[in-house]
Amino acid sequence: MARGLALDHAAWTSPWRTRSVRDKGLLSLGLMGAAITLPPVPGGVGVAAVAMVLLLGPIGVGWARLGRLSWLPGVSILMGAAAVAVSIRWENGVQFLVTADGLTTAGGLAIRASAATLAMFTLACSTPMVDLFAALRRARVPDALIEIASLIYRFTTGLLVTAGAIHEAQAVRLGFATRSATMRSASLGTSALLVRSWDQARRLEAGLIGRGYEDTLRTVEPTRRRSTRFLLASLVTVAVLVAGSAAWPVSR
Repeated sequence: MARGLALDHAAWTSPWRTRSVRDKGLLSLGLMGAAITLPPVPGGVGVAAVAMVLLLGPIGVGWARLGRLSWLPGVSILMGAAAVAVSIRWENGVQFLVTADGLTTAGGLAIRASAATLAMFTLACSTPMVDLFAALRRARVPDALIEIASLIYRFTTGLLVTAGAIHEAQAVRLGFATRSATMRSASLGTSALLVRSWDQARRLEAGLIGRGYEDTLRTVEPTRRRSTRFLLASLVTVAVLVAGSAAWPVSR
């Protein structure tokens, strides 16, 4: 399953799906802010631990799905940390240097980025995109921007589904058995994807016009649970992380 589809499936099946976007957004933004502003140790580590507990516990993501979601951001974080850790200079040829300061900076960057990514997942894995669009509309974001984002999301999701179906059909026909077969399958799959994406965009436009679309297409928004207790627990959690980070140098 593609990463984007796995994220959608996690959001639609999460026990937190019925919670208000306001409540989940405050928690996620609070954790992200703590991950960015607090020291990597213990602030970033604490944020990552809290986010992992939430994702694997009440949000109900699971280890396998979390691995599928996080491997690509993890690779990106490792590449960025490696670029910070290794210095390149020219002195009688190219020289690669690794210093203690560079390793410390790279480690802090990796911890902050990982914690912020997990904090973002607490919202993304519990909130479908349609709920996010509805929340943006209630926040007075211009309808034109929301509609553009919505169309891009639907079109991208359709492309992921189509690409997955093409790849699966080629795999069962041994389209990737050899190197030459792989190259041929890749070229044929790309051309088929371009044709189908063009047809899908045309059908999406025709469907919107048939529904009387002009500037926005409103849908029924289900009622979501709002909880003052949840908000207070979120604020207390962030406050504990901040207090723990402030007390860390004193306790050492």
